[in-house]
Amino acid sequence: MSCKACENHNCLIKRNLSALENSKLAIEKNNLRCKKGQQFTIEGAPVNGLFFILKGKVKVFRTGINGREQIVRFAKDGEIIGHRGFGTEEHYPIGAIALEDTTLCYFSKNNLQQALLSNPKFAYDFMLFYANELNRSESKVKTISQMTVRERVIDTLLYINRKFGDNKGFLDVFLSRREYAEYAGTTEEQVIRVFSALKKENLIVTRGKKIGIVDLELLKNEISEHNFYFDS
Repeated sequence: MSCKACENHNCLIKRNLSALENSKLAIEKNNLRCKKGQQFTIEGAPVNGLFFILKGKVKVFRTGINGREQIVRFAKDGEIIGHRGFGTEEHYPIGAIALEDTTLCYFSKNNLQQALLSNPKFAYDFMLFYANELNRSESKVKTISQMTVRERVIDTLLYINRKFGDNKGFLDVFLSRREYAEYAGTTEEQVIRVFSALKKENLIVTRGKKIGIVDLELLKNEISEHNFYFDS
């Protein structure tokens, strides 16, 4: 698919397409298709370009202490993967795996750098994107450190709900209990305990891997003092 035909209007490339349409960046873009469970960015690999999600869902992770995987964020249509290694590091600081069959747009590092140097508006939009990413990252570190395990698990459920939405009463993504734990910064056992408690309180329902939020406002109220559930 060409950038012109793309319907991801929140994509940085799409928003600047009028200036970039005839550039090497748009012309030499590559589309990649990943199967569910396929890793397309390897932590520590050389940075040769950036990935934009055309369609699909992705988890972004890094290796923590003792080789334990920590999920940094989840991503969906129009979002960027690999930007934290672009321009500042020679290697990707993260890995990324498709959570479902996913189509990616790949832009080479050289073409991106040329486009940024020759297009001030695109460069400005890129700068704002990085500023927003930094603010979110700093807010998350500060807030998560003040949360209890229960609050971190609830925050994770709310984040997943904001990111992927609802499908027939259940969160529109399939995640294991371990993946919830890896994002919340806790153990799989703790997540299972919190989910069990939330089910008894009629705040969530489960069906296999599927999780549905019964009372969104009550869940928000549990972590409202942290003022963090507005981030997406």
